[in-house]
Amino acid sequence: MKLHNQIFISMAVAALFGAFTTLESQIFGVPVIAVYDTIGQLFINGLQMIVVPLITSAMISSLTNLGEGRDLGRLGGKSVAYYMTTSLIAILIGVAVANTFTPGVINGEPAGDRLGLADNTAEVLARIEGRGAGDFAGVILQLLPANLLEAAVKGQLLGLIVFSLLFGYFLRQVPGNSGQALRDAIDGLYQTMIKLTMFIIRFTPIGVFGLIAATVTRTGLAAIQPLLWFFLCVLLALLLHSAVALTLLVRVLAKRSPLRLARAMAPALLTAFSTASSAAALPLNMQSIRHRAGVSKRTTSFVLPLGCTINMDGTALYECMVVLFIAQAYGLELSFGMQFMIVFTALLTSIGVASIPAASLVAITLILGIVGLPAQAIGLVLVTDRLLDMCRTAVNVWSDGVAAVLIARSEGEQDVLMREPEAANT
Repeated sequence: MKLHNQIFISMAVAALFGAFTTLESQIFGVPVIAVYDTIGQLFINGLQMIVVPLITSAMISSLTNLGEGRDLGRLGGKSVAYYMTTSLIAILIGVAVANTFTPGVINGEPAGDRLGLADNTAEVLARIEGRGAGDFAGVILQLLPANLLEAAVKGQLLGLIVFSLLFGYFLRQVPGNSGQALRDAIDGLYQTMIKLTMFIIRFTPIGVFGLIAATVTRTGLAAIQPLLWFFLCVLLALLLHSAVALTLLVRVLAKRSPLRLARAMAPALLTAFSTASSAAALPLNMQSIRHRAGVSKRTTSFVLPLGCTINMDGTALYECMVVLFIAQAYGLELSFGMQFMIVFTALLTSIGVASIPAASLVAITLILGIVGLPAQAIGLVLVTDRLLDMCRTAVNVWSDGVAAVLIARSEGEQDVLMREPEAANT
């Protein structure tokens, strides 16, 4: 059975189990939720364990196999241009949907009083207390970490990527047997990491079961009813961006089938959805794009790790929609200039969002401050945050895959998406 079919079945079974268990349910005296959490966390730990060596070996190996030095600047320029453009498109789609359907207004009245703040609002505010614009300025410092091992432990991928780029660039210039031996060793490390990645990926259906079952047990479907209209509006915006805007880019610019790309990326997308982590889905995404979509190792190893760090289409869209929803719920009418400021801030904060703990919440509170709303207002949307986090993470990963295909085609790669994923080497 194909991996994505196994994951689909696992998600369905997990939703069923989660629907019939509660936080108080036990089996042989052990809380069922603890079993779900353990299964899911083991899978997440396995994926996160390989992220650092996979990214560093992949990017260094990719750099050493590039043609001339200007190839690096060309690939980097194309990647950053794509990430900024699609993030801006996503934000504008979010603004359009929020202004058209006004999810913060119910029967012509602001919905703030009806919704109320979530029970864990104080807990969330405590997590982001003391954070602010200075945190995002600190992203610049993460470009050159003083301690690379500490950056790796903290999961600061931006610093690791910069180090890998520099290391790979200068390794290209080391002549003789010593340079070639090191290049061969790193390539061997990369190939080993690919095999280890595939070993961990075999357990994806089991890990997905634990993650989805735990989420359904904790959240349930009834929890989103008070925020159902907002929930559906965000889903609509994410769908428009992923299924229309990004799909058109694949069809028009890459001249390839978006459906074939979706089938190639199915395991990675389902993993991103269930884990709500772009970093956790990165190993499987690299494998899917490389072997199932036919993108070269050179492009895959450069574009995807970079995209995992700075390409956050779904997150940027969500940040913007949350602020507009809260403003509507409080009865605040925002001018065009204020909405432009929200768009600009969401675009900037989304770049470093993966590198800072609770960064999406920090970004939202920053924008709320610009609008003139209290940080406590974030409590209006906490109930649906986990489910929407899963959705927007899948959009982030889909955008990374589209970037890899577009850049590969612009680099003249002809084998991209030219065969069915089932026939590709998995």
